[in-house]
Amino acid sequence: MFDRIKTLFSGTADPDTLGHDFEAKQLAAAALLVEAAHLDGAFGERERAAMAASLKRFFGLSDDDVAALIAAAGDAQADASHLQRFTRVLKEAYEPQERVELIEMLWEVVYADGILDDYEGNLLRRIGGLLYVTERERGEARKRVLARLGLDGR
Repeated sequence: MFDRIKTLFSGTADPDTLGHDFEAKQLAAAALLVEAAHLDGAFGERERAAMAASLKRFFGLSDDDVAALIAAAGDAQADASHLQRFTRVLKEAYEPQERVELIEMLWEVVYADGILDDYEGNLLRRIGGLLYVTERERGEARKRVLARLGLDGR
């Protein structure tokens, strides 16, 4: 399913011809989740499980499709210059409330280990700005995730 889409972000495709098909949106969202999961230097099973659960819930994917999407996103995310390309796809493709849901997914991934690293917080601020999600909306999304995870706001 994602073989075609891998080439979109591999550097062999023109970034301006990405389009906004469903697979491109999925890969862009997953790549941001992978970036968030790796940022603190400790990418483990909790982060992977949080990513998988978020992607399944948001996109309605099967376990096999989620695994393929995370693998493709890992390849796409390897080039850090793609962050803006991913956020552009998502900003143009989703309504404001859906973009807030994407921010919530990111909070779930960064809090999967129970700790918010400074780099992770910075990444969420940058992505939120690029997605045109206000600071207030990001804060509210964070509070919802903390409450769901039973964390005290660390």
